[in-house]
Amino acid sequence: MSTLVFGHKSPDTDSTGSPILWAWYLNEVKGVEAEAVLLGEPNTEAAFVLQKWDLPKPRLIDDVAEGQACVVVDTNNPAELPASINAADVQAIIDHHKLVGGLETKGPIDITIRPLACTATLMIDLMGDDAAKMPNWAKGAALSCILSDTLEFRSPTTTDHDRAVAEGLAADLGVSIPDYAAEMFAAKSDVSHFSDAELLRMDSKTYEVGGKTFRVSVLETTAPATVLSRKASLMDSMITVAKEDGADQVLLFVIDILREEATLLVPNDLVRQVAEKSFSTVVGDADQVVLPGIVSRKKQIIPNLAL
Repeated sequence: MSTLVFGHKSPDTDSTGSPILWAWYLNEVKGVEAEAVLLGEPNTEAAFVLQKWDLPKPRLIDDVAEGQACVVVDTNNPAELPASINAADVQAIIDHHKLVGGLETKGPIDITIRPLACTATLMIDLMGDDAAKMPNWAKGAALSCILSDTLEFRSPTTTDHDRAVAEGLAADLGVSIPDYAAEMFAAKSDVSHFSDAELLRMDSKTYEVGGKTFRVSVLETTAPATVLSRKASLMDSMITVAKEDGADQVLLFVIDILREEATLLVPNDLVRQVAEKSFSTVVGDADQVVLPGIVSRKKQIIPNLAL
């Protein structure tokens, strides 16, 4: 039985590329039969990365069988994993998020969680000297993950080590980081063919704050006006998405990558209260609020959410 390697639901570039990277390492270096899989369709940026480096899209799965050997990457949150994850044989966790708790394992496992901006950076550290064996497509996947998670080093989650690893990969590949990042962000910004509900779920995670359950959605883009032009329909769709997903409210943050700010849509008094208490701002009667300097859900949005 192959070991399945996967990240979180609603896979972004890191949760698409890092499983591919670690599956390569297990297969080619450790001699362990492994397969990268996804818990949903990759977003537009991740799809671009797969095409750019000629990588086949990993198989999509809905759940895992009892006893299925697996490695969890880029999350340790059961809410972002298959429903039957605690019945599977989780053999390792490789992550860069805070420890959530709730996962159960068949026995002792390897867990590595480090305060880095990207899972791929951590994986390269874990590979040690074997990282030099990575083929160009693997280096390209790793570089893509780091540039995506750091927003080309704009995110406050970026460490000097993330930057150094990315610059080393780019040098090996002969890739210009600014030019390649611009290509990636352009792909991420093209959301024209997605429905409102798909946009709200595309890069989202569920959190509880003050007894309320929020689906916290982030759309990172170099063309925020394109998303904000759909503001009315997006706010209407929040009601349906929240109900279907068992949440009290959807919070949508449109991240302007170039201006390094977020626009939070404010459809009702609940979101207005969250915005004002969480980010020390005054919304008034407006249906949106700009939050300067806010670009990271992990470091700036989630830790500050309050009611």
